[in-house]
Amino acid sequence: METSTRKRSITVGLFVVVGILIFVVGILTIGSMKKVFATSISVKSIFHDVNGLKPGNNVWYSGVKIGTVKKIRFLDNEQVEVMLNIEEKSQEFVRKNAKAKISTDGLIGNKIIVIYGGTQKVPAIEDGDQLAVEKIESTEEMLAVLSENNKNLLGITSAFKTISKNILEGKGTVGMLLNDERLYNDVDQTLAALKKASVNAQVMTASLSGFTAKLNEKGGLANDFATDTVIMRDIRATVGRLNETVSSANVMVNNLKTTTESLNSNKTSPLGVLLHDEKTASNLKGTLQNLESSTEKLDENMEALRSNFLFRRYFKKKAKEDAKQSPATESAVNESVKDTIK
Repeated sequence: METSTRKRSITVGLFVVVGILIFVVGILTIGSMKKVFATSISVKSIFHDVNGLKPGNNVWYSGVKIGTVKKIRFLDNEQVEVMLNIEEKSQEFVRKNAKAKISTDGLIGNKIIVIYGGTQKVPAIEDGDQLAVEKIESTEEMLAVLSENNKNLLGITSAFKTISKNILEGKGTVGMLLNDERLYNDVDQTLAALKKASVNAQVMTASLSGFTAKLNEKGGLANDFATDTVIMRDIRATVGRLNETVSSANVMVNNLKTTTESLNSNKTSPLGVLLHDEKTASNLKGTLQNLESSTEKLDENMEALRSNFLFRRYFKKKAKEDAKQSPATESAVNESVKDTIK
């Protein structure tokens, strides 16, 4: 009886000891996972929306868990302060200019805080520091954007549906090209004409290339102009003489211009008086008319003298002397001509 009671007590004691050991190991394991027993520092970040973040969620840095969310509390202006516990052994890797953002552990996992960025020139964080945050779009905002994109996609699909329907019905340029055989033939002929024009352009280019090659051959005119220094010297000399002629012509034109300006400005000279004085011109015209009238009257007087019996004998004698001298004059002229020919 006493032996069985003792065995039972030992068994119960063993079960109790094992239970206590399992409890202690569980507490230590859970504490290790939650970083309860690790030495840590506290930093904070202020968010406008924590998207369902809760105390106890993990804090990650470069894919490594370095702490947990300690506390969340509201501030003014609809802001939320999140206190973070960061392990001291990870403190030296996180810089003061690092940033914090809310992310998700996996596709549909718990919310976590991700710390990223920072430069080595900046000191490491200390207890009580505040990390800057990066605003991320919430699930509702992303769903709203997706909904708007779906509406836009639906509108684009409807537009494409209308366009394809019009094309199949032969409406518009593309529809006519696909359904109107006559227009298709015209386009085909136009393309053929363009192809022919391209071939002709290639032929013309080849011809121009051949013509250029011939111009570069020695003995040709273009080659002589380009390479013969004598021709170029003669051309330069001719151009120089042409320039001299042009200069002389310019001088003559300037002289004529000066003379003309002098005649126009000097009205007291003889030519100026003739050009500008109407009275002198009228007198000169009258003088010429008087001379013409006097000449006519002189001719009439000479005819009257010829018919007068007092001078009739004189004019007959004068006519006989002129008749005698005419043959001699003609023979002298003929001899002079012959001598010139010889």
